[in-house]
Amino acid sequence: MRDFGRSDDPRVQGQLDRLALLSVPQGRFGLETITALLAQLGDPHRHLPPVFHVAGTNGKGSTCAFLRAMLEAQGYRVHVTTSPHLVRYNERIRIAGDLISDSELAEVLQEVLEAGEDLGPSFFEVTIAAAFLCFSRSPADACVVEVGMGGRFDATNVLTPDALAACGIAALGLDHERFLLAPEEGVPMEPMARIAFEKAGIAKPGIPLVTIVQPDLEMKAIREVADAAGAPLVVAKPVEDLALALSGRHQRLNAGLAATMLRHQDLLEITEDAIREGLAQARWPARMQRLSPGPLAGQREVWLDGGHNPNAAAAIAAHFAGRRLHLVVGMIEGKDPGGFLAPLRRIAGSIAVVPVPAHDCFGPEAFGPLARGYADVGSALATLPDDGLPVLIAGSLYLAGEVLRLNNELPD
Repeated sequence: MRDFGRSDDPRVQGQLDRLALLSVPQGRFGLETITALLAQLGDPHRHLPPVFHVAGTNGKGSTCAFLRAMLEAQGYRVHVTTSPHLVRYNERIRIAGDLISDSELAEVLQEVLEAGEDLGPSFFEVTIAAAFLCFSRSPADACVVEVGMGGRFDATNVLTPDALAACGIAALGLDHERFLLAPEEGVPMEPMARIAFEKAGIAKPGIPLVTIVQPDLEMKAIREVADAAGAPLVVAKPVEDLALALSGRHQRLNAGLAATMLRHQDLLEITEDAIREGLAQARWPARMQRLSPGPLAGQREVWLDGGHNPNAAAAIAAHFAGRRLHLVVGMIEGKDPGGFLAPLRRIAGSIAVVPVPAHDCFGPEAFGPLARGYADVGSALATLPDDGLPVLIAGSLYLAGEVLRLNNELPD
């Protein structure tokens, strides 16, 4: 199943129900549909403040959070579009600092859906068109735009050089292989080189393309795409000497990527003080987030991360290096439970497997003989011994959203 969101506002829910009727573009690649849809709406993507465009497999959302925080620390008003949402669809569109209101969301979704009736757009194409339309109508100083999947054929890649301040590539890994590794002539054959090629497809002439340090194969593919596009390539170093609000060693890579994107663009002034302040204040739910005491977590040390692939699991394991923990995991079908569990197995004192609400997901047998299945997260937590070990809930951003809802920690 797909999660199109639920809303307490009947006007919003009516539009979300319409979104749910849209088909996922099976085998359809290209920007023709999103381009046509935006044309019907007056090409709002051509009327945006300077855009920071971020691709990657892991860390692109955190990079966007750092970008927003640093820009706001400078005093700028910032539009942001990210995905997926955790609890409410509104989280996908932030207008000048605030999540889109229910009334504005209902109106803009209706406008976009009606404009696209004869085009057959996908859920994500409608979402991006709605975000760009809102952004074009509201004053702001900057936009932060997260790629949904891949880069070259992602709906956000309609952005033109005149709209862009900088582009960024976060950590790479295998994900969405059915789409990103689909056979095609003239593209790299090795899987990770192909992933890098697709992500680097956001490169534009004359616009800085900033990447974290990647393995040699991936870096070669990125460099070739950047050279072909005429985009100056910059390699970001991790932030080592500044305080970060987000936990985990991997966040120093994401922080370095965001800070380097700001330092290598020339459309907006940014000071080192704003960079320092923003890095220390950024918030990004469900990325190595320690839950507050609440109805679900109680008083226990409970961490939440939406990571669902081997690279994300390796970053999580590095964060807990030297500590044992209880793992509560839920993972939707199509992912790699064995690969995800491998870095965590040596630190997991127990493995509880729970369903991901409204999605087809793996049972405990996919996580090995020591894993035990439970009806939900609450049941899994209730069975854990009071042994002082921390709890990690991971495996799916959709599961993370349910956890935040149950613990009364709605993203704002």
